[in-house]
Amino acid sequence: MVTIGSPLANSSFQVERLRETLSDPPTNLAWWVNFWNPADPVAMHQGLSSIFPWMVDHRIRTIVRPDVHDAGTYLANQAVAATVGFALFGSQSKELAVIDKSIDIPLDFAETVALMALRYGYLITTKLNGERKERFANALRQVQADVVDRIKERNHRASRLLPASIAGLAVDLSDPQSAAPEPSRVNHLTKEDAVVALVSLAASNVIRPFEINVPKESRQEALEDLTIEMGLGRQIAKDVSTASRDARRALSGDGTNWIKWAALSVGAAAIVLATGGLALAAAPGVAGAAAITSALAAFGPGGMIGGLLTAGALVSAGGGGIAIGIASPTTTAATVEAIIAAQLTAALLRKHQGLMQDSGTWITLVETGIELRRQRARLEACSDDSAPTLRELKRKLEALDRALSFLTVEGLGPHAEDVPDASENLVDLDDEPIPDKTRVLAAVEDAGSEIKGAAARAASVLSSLFQSRRVENASQDEGDSEPSDQPAQEPETP
Repeated sequence: MVTIGSPLANSSFQVERLRETLSDPPTNLAWWVNFWNPADPVAMHQGLSSIFPWMVDHRIRTIVRPDVHDAGTYLANQAVAATVGFALFGSQSKELAVIDKSIDIPLDFAETVALMALRYGYLITTKLNGERKERFANALRQVQADVVDRIKERNHRASRLLPASIAGLAVDLSDPQSAAPEPSRVNHLTKEDAVVALVSLAASNVIRPFEINVPKESRQEALEDLTIEMGLGRQIAKDVSTASRDARRALSGDGTNWIKWAALSVGAAAIVLATGGLALAAAPGVAGAAAITSALAAFGPGGMIGGLLTAGALVSAGGGGIAIGIASPTTTAATVEAIIAAQLTAALLRKHQGLMQDSGTWITLVETGIELRRQRARLEACSDDSAPTLRELKRKLEALDRALSFLTVEGLGPHAEDVPDASENLVDLDDEPIPDKTRVLAAVEDAGSEIKGAAARAASVLSSLFQSRRVENASQDEGDSEPSDQPAQEPETP
């Protein structure tokens, strides 16, 4: 659909019901482009993407004159005419198109994530120039060849055919002059499924194991192009960037944006190994989480696909597995901060997009806090105050406490409306007819209190024991070093 000089951005138009109806792209609408002119008063000197974030705005410029809103003024613009012509008659390309009438295989989740990452990498390439663009394109070419080979191997083991959009990405690395085919667009992910995928994509290196510094502006422009192609609109990509910035600033404690995304993909494999894969258990009810966990079983945490899937699994993970992995001494505080930042980013993105929150995020963070405090209480009893392990635990706990406080301030803490209305899932603590909280949350809080109390008592007992032992040793040392004025007494005869 093409609109020119649309007045829908004007607040005086009573279009509230239309805004509600078009809050998401209609299923029968492939794309919508609106052309607007800053000199056009009917268009309120702005586009429509502020009202409908998923559509595409294109600004044109003309001189200010009485007929600035006329259709002829807009259609005289080459971009407008070309877009209308494309909508009516298709592409102007004169190249021969090969028509394939064979039955294609739909992409599964892992193939979709791989295609999405390769397409994102391709779009980043288009934003670069010079020697950096050449190096990035060469790295992406090798990664693309590896991804196709891994998917082929997995599908062969599973007796699954290879989708055409994946088979067409094959690269002949034996020929240095062979170009990597352009990855096709991804346009069949819902917003709910796209949340975890986009957060993981923004936090990952799509040319792993290669490392090339790409300007932030180039990555952001590529992500916006990607979400527009997916039919999700530019705004969701902007919300990813905003949510990521706010989440990392909240965890830094001083408002700076120093949390590094790279620690998420680097430390993800360590958490998987530390828990024997238990950290990747998906929280029930999380969109796409089960698909991520299933795909990881085939690809593992290594490589570009495995790294993306692992990052996605840690963002949407639930249960005590991730708590154990985060508390493990092999998991660095930087990795924990990156994981929590990604979880906060996903929560904020859902809020900005008006999507249902993942109720497991809060409980997972609470369980993680319980495990971290249990570990700290156990180590504090015997370790030096300056022990590196204790310093790492303290840093992890600070990040966790800031995350819970931030969720509370943002109104993303546990709410009654997020809990299914089922009496067997509720518990009454004050003998009133209104249940107070979910059994899960009540159990987590009770367990946390018991664990913290038991750990504190154990630490107190051990501290007293070691203090008494030190006093005894000190007294004995004094007795050995200083002569006594009292004469030695012979032992009594029984």
